[in-house]
Amino acid sequence: MAVQKLPLAKALNESLRKALETDPKVVIMGLDVGKLGGVFRITDGLQKDFGEDRVVDTPLAESGIVGTAIGLALRGYRPVVEIQFDGFVFPAYDQIVTQLAKMRARSLGTVKMPVVIRIPYGGGIGAVEHHSESPESLFAHVAGLKVVTPANSSDAYWMLQQAIQSDDPVIFFEPKRRYWDKGEVDTEAIPGELHKARVAREGTDLTLVAYGPMVKTCLEAAAAAAEEGRSIEVVDLRSISPLDFDTIQTSVEKTRRLVVVHEAPVFFGSGAEIAARITERCFYHLEAPVLRVGGYHAPYPPARLEEEYLPGLDRVLDAVDRSLAY
Repeated sequence: MAVQKLPLAKALNESLRKALETDPKVVIMGLDVGKLGGVFRITDGLQKDFGEDRVVDTPLAESGIVGTAIGLALRGYRPVVEIQFDGFVFPAYDQIVTQLAKMRARSLGTVKMPVVIRIPYGGGIGAVEHHSESPESLFAHVAGLKVVTPANSSDAYWMLQQAIQSDDPVIFFEPKRRYWDKGEVDTEAIPGELHKARVAREGTDLTLVAYGPMVKTCLEAAAAAAEEGRSIEVVDLRSISPLDFDTIQTSVEKTRRLVVVHEAPVFFGSGAEIAARITERCFYHLEAPVLRVGGYHAPYPPARLEEEYLPGLDRVLDAVDRSLAY
C-alpha cells in the first residue's frame, strides 16, 4: 500500500530500509544501532535484515564514528551516522566542522562527502542532562554543511532519503518529542525539494515560522487564534541551511507580520537570522517588528522544569497578541 499512517519514528525506519535496499553503498553506523535497533528503535530490524557489515554497532566514540564515516565516504560509500542524543554530538564537533564540512572546498569540489549525521534533538521527553539540547544553529553557522529537520512523518520518510542521496554532508535533526506522532506517508509520491519550506496552514493576519518540533505547536496556536477570528499562516522551514527566505518573504508580504518560533535559545538563534533578513527584504511591508519565541539563554533545566523552559502554546499566542497590537 503506497499510503500508510506511520509514527515519525517508523517513517524514518522505513526510509532507512528503502535506502539500504536501493543502494549497496549505504552503510548505517552508530552506538546500539544494530542489535538494539537504536534507543528510539529507529534502526530496529535493519541489522537482522541487512547484516552487520551494513548496519554497524560502533564503540562509544562519536569522534571516531564520524571520522570513520569520512573515510568511508572518501572510498565511495554513503554512511548514515546516528548520534544517540543531541548533547552527545560535541565530541565529534571537531571532525564535523574542520574535516567533514571543509573537504569539498579543500579539494576544489573534486571530493564528494555524502555523509548523513542523524541527531535526535530537542526536549519534551523528561530526559536528564545532555539529552534535550537544540544545537542546530551551531551547525547552520558552518559553511559546507546542510542542516535539515522534518516535522511530520511524510517529510521524515522523504527528506532522509534525499539527504542520503546528497553528495554534500547533511546534519539531519530529528524532533524526538514527535517520534510517536502519526502522519500519512505516500511511499510512491514525488517529493518536493529538500531545502524548500512549505506552507503548513494558510492565513492572512500573521505568519508563524517554525521547524521540527515547534511546527505542531504553531499549528495548535493558529487553530486557537482562529477561534478568536484571527487568520494565522504557518510556515514549516524544513531546511535551516540553506534557508528558504523566498517562501517566508512571500508569506510576510501577504500577512505583514512575522513571529519566528524554535525550541533553541532565542539569543543568537536561527530566528535572529530570519528576523534580520526578512526585515531587510520586507521593511516596507511590515506593520510590526519581527518577534521571536524560543528557549532561554540558560542551560537546559531538569525535567521537572522543562515545560517552563520550552516555548508552548501560551508563549506563542502571547507573541501573536503583541505583534497584532502594533
